[in-house]
Amino acid sequence: MAADPAPRNHRDLRDVQERPAGGAGTGSRTGAVSPTDAVAHGGGRAVGRWRRKSLRFRLTAVASAVLAVALVVSAYVMITVLGNALLTTIDESIYQRARETVSLADAGRLPDEMTSPDGTLLQVIDGAGRITHTTTGTDRLVPLLDAGERAAAIDGGEARFLDGKPYGIPHMLRVRVLSADRGQTVIAARPFSEVQTSISTAGHVLIVGTPLLLVLLAGASWVIIGGTLRPIAALRRGADEITDTARSRRLPVPEARDEVHSLATTLNAMLARLEKAGIRQRALVSDAAHELRSPLASIRLQLEVALGHPEGQDWRDTAEGVLEDTMRLSRLAEDLLSLARLDERGGTPARGEPVELDQLVPQTVERYGEAVTVRIAGQPDADRPDNAPGSGPGVITGGPESGSGAVTGEPEDRPIRVTGDALDLGRVLVNLVDNALRHTSAPVVVELRAEGADAVLTVTDDGPGIPEADRERVFDRFTRLDSARSRDEGGAGLGLAIVRETVNAHGGAVHLEDASPGLRAVVRLPLS
Repeated sequence: MAADPAPRNHRDLRDVQERPAGGAGTGSRTGAVSPTDAVAHGGGRAVGRWRRKSLRFRLTAVASAVLAVALVVSAYVMITVLGNALLTTIDESIYQRARETVSLADAGRLPDEMTSPDGTLLQVIDGAGRITHTTTGTDRLVPLLDAGERAAAIDGGEARFLDGKPYGIPHMLRVRVLSADRGQTVIAARPFSEVQTSISTAGHVLIVGTPLLLVLLAGASWVIIGGTLRPIAALRRGADEITDTARSRRLPVPEARDEVHSLATTLNAMLARLEKAGIRQRALVSDAAHELRSPLASIRLQLEVALGHPEGQDWRDTAEGVLEDTMRLSRLAEDLLSLARLDERGGTPARGEPVELDQLVPQTVERYGEAVTVRIAGQPDADRPDNAPGSGPGVITGGPESGSGAVTGEPEDRPIRVTGDALDLGRVLVNLVDNALRHTSAPVVVELRAEGADAVLTVTDDGPGIPEADRERVFDRFTRLDSARSRDEGGAGLGLAIVRETVNAHGGAVHLEDASPGLRAVVRLPLS
């Protein structure tokens, strides 16, 4: 019975040995990290440290690394080219000496004492393998190459290296063998030490000069990159100094006409736009608060009086006064919401659908009854004055007598269609008509025609008009002229501002002109 635990322990040990490391089979999180994960993690830290370095440091490091590789490759190429050039020079020299010696041997004019001004070693060997002529200082008993090596050198036709120590020459030799008449052989050899010395000298110069040159170029890169990035640092400091309370602050623009100059100019233009938008927003908030105070104060006053003297108060009059002020607040809220939506869309219409103005205009002004006269024509009628009421083709006259949307005159050749938002365009017409009705005694005339590539919508009244100097100013927000300053009759000064913003969003234009008498609002929209 006591022997049972041992096999069980052995099985448990085998299970542990066979189980994958790190508890892969059981989903354990405490296993060892694989080498691949460790390398990836280490590489990620290295990349993170590199990215945290300054741009100047990274650019200089990259430029220095590229320069280092270029200098090393250039040094290697230079040493290789220099060695090959010197070797070619020696080979040509010993071949030339050997060729001259062969010519003398063939002519039988070899001198007893051969000389070589450039230090070339010469041996002339006859057919029996004996040395017959040598230069001074050359072994006269042992040829530099034996018979087999001489034959192989002649067949190869190229120079070869030979260790000169066995022959009492402490240098590596460059040897060339040529054959002459009567079985003679000419061996020409020249020490290779001068080439090795030249290559060694050039290598030492490059070993010392390359790091110095690399340091010099890295320093120059650091200075040049720093000078290049200095305007960007100035832009950063200028941006740090700009706060939400600063006024008319701009970033410094470098004198050089480069990319940084273009960036600074673009950023300053953006700041100008943001400043203009901020000023416009603050003015809107201020004007809106000012406009809201009056009806709120009126409502508060009426309610306080009514609650303070309930026994003598006409509650119906109080309710009517509060309702009137509430309606003013409602209209102001709607106008502010419309402007906010226009600003949010950034000068684009809410929808881009086909809108037939010749149907939208009569449907919009139908509620005004006889107070508005509508004229719609496919082409302008040159014989009719612009402000003549009720004449011309395609006349629609509002009012119950004429019926809802009744059309008289010739039918249109084609609809007057634009692209945009029908609700916004209808609000444009309503604002213009409401503004005209405040200053007219006769019916307001609304005309629509196609003129070239535009649809032209005009709203004409016979009121006192607006001085020419003020015709652009009335399109600003919360602008009311003295003749329309009454808060009971006039609006908050947002109607014409909404008109211009909406028309501009649809790619059109609006302006005011003299109607003699009265004023005419002219809206131009591009036809679809």
